[in-house]
Amino acid sequence: MGSVGDLGDGTVETFEYPLEGTRNFLTRIEGAAWGGVGSDGDIVAYNGLCTHMGCSVEGLVTPEQEMAGPCSCHYTTFDLSKGGMVVSGAATTDLPQVRLEIEDGDIYATGIDGLVYGYRNNLRDGTPIEAATEE
Repeated sequence: MGSVGDLGDGTVETFEYPLEGTRNFLTRIEGAAWGGVGSDGDIVAYNGLCTHMGCSVEGLVTPEQEMAGPCSCHYTTFDLSKGGMVVSGAATTDLPQVRLEIEDGDIYATGIDGLVYGYRNNLRDGTPIEAATEE
């Protein structure tokens, strides 16, 4: 995904995980965050689709305010310091947070907490869970 050293204050990087076409964003916010990584716990990543109707919030991230949104469809805003919690708007479900790990200064995505809009099941290892568990 990237390295800790390349992720400056206010930077927002986009990446696909765990499925091709599943857009997410990575950023460093002002303070420590629930599930944040790095020496200050301020590096977080979230899925870029609003949980209300799937409109993109990835271009509406303001790290200095620790917020994503408001979503351009129905104005939901999410708190990036508190696990993507809904602050206001039509969504009733938090923004799915991408679990991160840091190894030798590199940032890796290791899973997603919450449902990505448009999927009935959580995603694991690049496949929907139902496909990963079929034999």
